[in-house]
Amino acid sequence: MAQGESTHQAKSNRAAKRGVNATIAGAVGGAVSGAKTGVRATKSQVAPAASVGVTPQPRKTSRAAKSVKSAAGTVKAAATRVANRAAGKRPARAAASPVFAARLESRKAELERLFMSLYDDHDAFNALVARMAEAYADRPADLKRLDKAREQDPEWYKRGDMFGMTMYTDLFAGDLRKLADKIPYLKEQKLTYLHLMPLLTMPHPNNDGGYAVEDFDTVDPKLGTNEDLANLARKLRRAGISLCIDFVMNHTASSHRWAKAAQAGDPEYQDYYFCYDDRTVPDEYDAHVPQVFPNTAPGNFTWNEQMGKWVMTQFYPFQWDLNYRNPKVLVAMLGSVMHLANLGVEVFRIDAVPYIWKELGTNCRNLPQVHTIVRMLRIVLECVCPAVVLKGEVVMAPKELAAYFGTPEAPECHMLYNVSIMVNLWSALASRDVRLLKAQIDKLDALPENCWFVNYLRCHDDIGWGLDEDVERELGIDPLKHKEFLYHFYEGAVPGSWSMGELYNYDAVTRDARSCGTTASLTGIERAIITHDRPLLETSIKRDLLMHQTMAFLRGFPMLNCGDEIGQLNGWDYKDDPDRVEDSRNLHRSKFDWTAAALRKKSGTLQNRLWRGMEGLREERHDPCFAPDAWVSTWDTFNDSVLAVVRKVDGAGDGVDAGGAGVAGVAAGGAAARVDAAGVDVVGADTGSAGATLVGLFNFSDEPQHTHLNASDGIIAEPFDVDLEPYEARFVRL
Repeated sequence: MAQGESTHQAKSNRAAKRGVNATIAGAVGGAVSGAKTGVRATKSQVAPAASVGVTPQPRKTSRAAKSVKSAAGTVKAAATRVANRAAGKRPARAAASPVFAARLESRKAELERLFMSLYDDHDAFNALVARMAEAYADRPADLKRLDKAREQDPEWYKRGDMFGMTMYTDLFAGDLRKLADKIPYLKEQKLTYLHLMPLLTMPHPNNDGGYAVEDFDTVDPKLGTNEDLANLARKLRRAGISLCIDFVMNHTASSHRWAKAAQAGDPEYQDYYFCYDDRTVPDEYDAHVPQVFPNTAPGNFTWNEQMGKWVMTQFYPFQWDLNYRNPKVLVAMLGSVMHLANLGVEVFRIDAVPYIWKELGTNCRNLPQVHTIVRMLRIVLECVCPAVVLKGEVVMAPKELAAYFGTPEAPECHMLYNVSIMVNLWSALASRDVRLLKAQIDKLDALPENCWFVNYLRCHDDIGWGLDEDVERELGIDPLKHKEFLYHFYEGAVPGSWSMGELYNYDAVTRDARSCGTTASLTGIERAIITHDRPLLETSIKRDLLMHQTMAFLRGFPMLNCGDEIGQLNGWDYKDDPDRVEDSRNLHRSKFDWTAAALRKKSGTLQNRLWRGMEGLREERHDPCFAPDAWVSTWDTFNDSVLAVVRKVDGAGDGVDAGGAGVAGVAAGGAAARVDAAGVDVVGADTGSAGATLVGLFNFSDEPQHTHLNASDGIIAEPFDVDLEPYEARFVRL
């Protein structure tokens, strides 16, 4: 059972596993040291981690286990065979190799130092190393080849042609096998990155959109099998698309096998969570820890009648927070990440990562130990599967973001969801004021070069209005009144609003709320269709495209929410489903409309115009100014409704696809218009091989706007003026 101390007491863990670890510690050390000297170790020299005792996490099996040890060993072997079959290979014979040993050798000292700073448990650390060696031995040959290629091209995910999409498997295609049949549709969009929403085994129907996980090693049967996932990943790789899935680090479902064992009274598994006999420690936590969902899921603890204890549940009562002060939890979770990577997952979106370490007397957010764990995860991946990258979900104040990238010397996440820019884009659109957006872009552009973002407008989640309140006050904006304006605007409750969204998690006490809806519905397209308002439809399409054009121009790479490419509207039918009606986020979690998608090829349709607009985004990003090392900055426009962003590269033309002689501009309705070097959108002299500069201008107003850009040595040679139509985006070559 977890206590209130700041660190886990490892002594009891060592006593519980001393017998098996006395055997395995020497085996692991022998395997690793043998690999260092070029000696090939056999698999028998490194015992499977599940039999070590550090991670007693029996995987799903149809055979009843007679004891914890025997069940763990049996099911671990079964899971390994499933992974091998899914990857289409025979079981690996070698437990270590010179490649793995060399990677580990250069990182082991740091990994051990970090691990011991949290746990001071050498047996647990040895078990982690054994798990890593086993995962490397089980890694399919084609993925090892990908590892080698990515080690030579470590910034592959920063290329200008990166273009992503996120979707729910069942809503898009039904299951993983059927999704594989839809790859031609993804290739048609020239996607290079596909993020599938949670697909691991989950309870039904209460699963928080899949973020309550019952089994971190197995695909949910409703979506398919591990073999289906591996086959899909392989087909996506052949199509040039990297697969991303979610990995929920903070909690498990209350129906997870660990939670079931805890509820049955097993103290070992109760120590996987935060379980307390009375309210003494929970009350101490509650004195400092804010509630995540104060309206829909109030409180940070839930009473479990079967167990007779309070258990920490910061999100929903059916999601139990994991106790990472217990090394067994960390080793088990890292093992699951490696297992999924061996099925072909190339990107992990680590969910709710700021919450994973708990400490009495703190708000249990963004604690230093969180960064220690993320850094260890990064090291483990670099040793076992360096083709894999981490995408962090950090829905925190903007000032907290930089820390999750780590440092160039000790990196953590490769990239983050650009939550703050997403929120500021929607704020700018409603207010016709880009000042907050510009200030936030400036802060992110000032981050070190190792910081990279996935830019997006909508995803599976709500829009949480986490704006920079200090900047708001500096600009004379009342943060609370502005937040209220925004969420009422996007639910269509403000005069002049075009939006048709809904509130999520409204709190009458704090007057906080979030917003739901698809991009098309939030930008006015749905209202225009319902009211048969043709002028509003034209304006709404321009708004939709402006938002996508701005998002795609920023530092990082763009990711569409599936359906945005065809203007999919809200799914109001969720209100008729008793299992979904309580969560308004289901408004934008509806089945993909394949009938509407067929209209993408019919000229003049809404779907065709938006589809062509997305093609313009991809064409835009082939410009050399979208190289990973491009200098990116906002520029003063002397107009609060117009955002200007400058991209500059030195020595353009060194093998970078410039996308043609000019710049792709997107006119109203999404039609691509080529601007040649003699046109009005080219300002100043041709810089030739010295480099290239591209300026993006974005009018967030429903009125025509005039803007002026001053000159600056080495960037903009001459000042220039531009007139923009309502919601126009224009690209200017300098």
